Amino acid sequence: MTRGIVRRAPAAAGPWAIVGIGLLALAVAFSARASLSLAMPAWAGELGWSRSFVSAAAAAALVVMAGVAPVAGALVDRRGPRAALAAGLGALALGCAGVAAASEAWLFLAAYAGVAALGFALVATHVVATAVAQADARQRGLATGIATSGATGGQFVVVPLVAALLAAADWRWSFLGLAAAAALLGVLAWRALPSRGAATRGRGRSGPGADLRYLLAQPAFHLLFWSFLICGFTTTGAIETHLLPYAALCGFGPVPSAAAYGVLSLVNVAGMVLAGWLADRVNRPLLLAGIYLGRALAFLLLLQVGASYEALLLFAVAFGAVDYATVPVTASLAASHLGLRVMGLAMGLVSAGHAAGAAAGALLGGWLFDLTGDYDWLWRGSLLAAAAAGGLVALIREGHAACAAAARTAGQVAENPSR
Repeated sequence: MTRGIVRRAPAAAGPWAIVGIGLLALAVAFSARASLSLAMPAWAGELGWSRSFVSAAAAAALVVMAGVAPVAGALVDRRGPRAALAAGLGALALGCAGVAAASEAWLFLAAYAGVAALGFALVATHVVATAVAQADARQRGLATGIATSGATGGQFVVVPLVAALLAAADWRWSFLGLAAAAALLGVLAWRALPSRGAATRGRGRSGPGADLRYLLAQPAFHLLFWSFLICGFTTTGAIETHLLPYAALCGFGPVPSAAAYGVLSLVNVAGMVLAGWLADRVNRPLLLAGIYLGRALAFLLLLQVGASYEALLLFAVAFGAVDYATVPVTASLAASHLGLRVMGLAMGLVSAGHAAGAAAGALLGGWLFDLTGDYDWLWRGSLLAAAAAGGLVALIREGHAACAAAARTAGQVAENPSR
């Protein structure tokens, strides 16, 4: 008599394994986005694609990301991180492979601004932050800071490898390498990550409409949304788009300008991890307000750069410390004040606001430069906007009472979706 063999499903990853997978996934996704600028000269010489055409593709990808971000967050709530990250990494692999095969403009647009952009939207900081929060990791703020630091820190490893592959072979091999890395991580995510979201646990479930109505009724959601929209304006919109052109305007060459930006990115990693660690220990609304006010002071330093490279480096350190540091603190507040059950949707909507603010900052910065011939008004406006964001988040109530009230309301919505 032979005994049947019972096959057991592989155990889901523990909280810190989720942190590691999230960090690696963000490193690959953000490096794929950064590789666009690396390949621009090659595309111009080989295929005749102008920088404005490639920039338009990048802008179209941002629009797709903003539209998909809430859907990605809701997917984590209902299906868990496995569905979102595995699907996103799969789309990223297909998109990068499509870019590698592209010789026509339409195929490049479809691959990058369509398929890859869908991957960027799913493999995003709000998705990873929600996955970490749902894992009930100890020291949730620190874990979130480490996981989401892959968005900037991972690029120190991946982007140089992509650049080396581009130099040794050509740009097609670079994107094929990114496609292979995304595919391997997608398999790992599918096998290791949890397949259930927070919205499937507990005593009841509600529909997306009820979840959205619940969030729109929460003052904390509106304060986080508008502050994060300003965050996008002052970071991705103003600095990531216009800092290097501003450095060139000040008389600094490409190499020292890129070195200063590298310093900013390196400090950025430390700032995210430190902010996450502090989120477990101090008053979080005041911490987030302090980060935004620190960013306002950094813009004050930027206005004083002139021809001083030392002043530019000082700004890079100051801004890097408060650049992405908002992410783990915002995610921590969303988890406690809005509830884990709808955290993915909440962070998805907040991230869509971030993308909208980024688009506004990029466009306004270009318009102001064309109008005035410098970036001073962009920096002044960003200073005031960052200070306003600090004032907004300072209004969020901290403490067990506020968090418990949000949790009770979320549970009531789950039991009564018509609420």
